[in-house]
Amino acid sequence: MSPLSFCRARRGALLALSAAVLALASPARAESPAATGAATIRIGNLMPYSGPASAYSIVGRIEQAYFKMINDQGGINGRPIEFISYDDGYNPAKAVEQVRKLVERDEVLMVFSAMGTPSNAAIQKYLNLKQVPQLFAASGATRFGDPKAFPWTMGWQPPYQTEGRVYAKYILATKPTARIAVLYQNDDLGRDLLKGLKDGLGDRATSMIAAEESYEVTEPSVDNHVARMKASGADVFVSITTPKFAAQSIRAAATLEWHPLYVQALVSASIAAVIRPAGLDAAQGLVSAAYNKDAADPQWRDDPGMKRFHAFLDAYAPDVDRGDNSVAYGYGAAQCLVEVLRRAGDDLSRANIMKQAASLQGYAPDTLLPGITVNTAADDFHPIEQLRMMRFSGDHWDLFGPVIGGELRN
Repeated sequence: MSPLSFCRARRGALLALSAAVLALASPARAESPAATGAATIRIGNLMPYSGPASAYSIVGRIEQAYFKMINDQGGINGRPIEFISYDDGYNPAKAVEQVRKLVERDEVLMVFSAMGTPSNAAIQKYLNLKQVPQLFAASGATRFGDPKAFPWTMGWQPPYQTEGRVYAKYILATKPTARIAVLYQNDDLGRDLLKGLKDGLGDRATSMIAAEESYEVTEPSVDNHVARMKASGADVFVSITTPKFAAQSIRAAATLEWHPLYVQALVSASIAAVIRPAGLDAAQGLVSAAYNKDAADPQWRDDPGMKRFHAFLDAYAPDVDRGDNSVAYGYGAAQCLVEVLRRAGDDLSRANIMKQAASLQGYAPDTLLPGITVNTAADDFHPIEQLRMMRFSGDHWDLFGPVIGGELRN
């Protein structure tokens, strides 16, 4: 063989070797174990079982219990669900560490219902690179409903920008001359909802918003922020806060004897996790929005869906506080995932999971308010885009007004 032929042959061998290595490493060729006939459906999850957002961890517990019920009923098409849930402490760096473990060691089919905007944002690019579904992310940030940029990520709850626009419509209708103070968490939750509020106020946003301040989840208290909100002279307070800080804000406003129209973001409208810790007296008159039925509200006593919900809790989580709306959240998200898995049939490839998740039309989990349904499409990764307003009175939330839509498409 001539030197030239040898070089060509050697170069060809190296190119072939490189192509083989790339093929093995390529996420496009990686497939879920379940797609090849695994006996179980392995689902990964991240929850803040510790840290500043630990109140949300009940979601993971309810999802675990729901999947146990499904397994007791025979599983999904004969396959049981294995739910692997790790604590990330609401810490993005920890979330990245834990999700790598789920994907690379535990070989999960998907990461389902990971909690919170910071954690989901931290793991989004990695999961999309690996082509692992980041399904029904527990956050309303709009970035989790962008199928063009992130085709393997889908949220579940109403987008924060939709919620912000709903509040803007309500404020404009009830207090058109309002001076608004906004306290928001410095992440996609806070910034998205604030953007929706400003978009909804339109040209009047600049003149109506008298003060806006952000806080970090590492801060011990937001009391000083609330004091500055009061000092701004605002007569409307929009609190875009997670449970610990929402309870602090409600207490602080009451202590300062500041009584604005108080709008609380729905992520912290839980009676058990926020209102009771803040004090029922301090919470009177708060307004928020809802898409789930309130499990503690007697109006749903004879509702077929809520009968199933309560029967589930009686059997699988009898000690939980049914006034915590995170309980209904976990149930609804888990029920929606089970619907997707059932529709997937025997094709449990990751691509088919995303296809089925993006094909839900008019699906109504037991816990959603009448008139609100799950609707997705190939270009619409925001499953729930409808809300109703509610006001806290006595020891419960009272719904008022019609269902309000606020669809977002990328």
